[in-house]
Amino acid sequence: MIKVSETAKKKVIELMKEDGFNPTTDYVRVGVKSGGCSGLSYDLKFDKENQEGDKVFEDNDVKIVVDKKSFLYLIGTTLEYSGGLNGTGFVFNNPNANRTCGCGESFSL
Repeated sequence: MIKVSETAKKKVIELMKEDGFNPTTDYVRVGVKSGGCSGLSYDLKFDKENQEGDKVFEDNDVKIVVDKKSFLYLIGTTLEYSGGLNGTGFVFNNPNANRTCGCGESFSL
């Protein structure tokens, strides 16, 4: 399961509406891909449908889809949003990550 913080929820809904997505029916697609300074990086985008094999979750009124491969890396992760002086953007608090890079956008197991 992937959790969504209250601040992330507000920002997701705002951005989905700006991009022409419907937060009540469309999804936030979260994934993991090779790359980044620590070996793996997070991928976050909006999607109107789920694919065969996707895991589908809903937390804090946000619908999330994750492909089967990425799900193994993301179990227990919380999606948060930071708007502070140290940078603005979505942050993944992933209990499975052994090491993260300074920017927080990549990790390794």
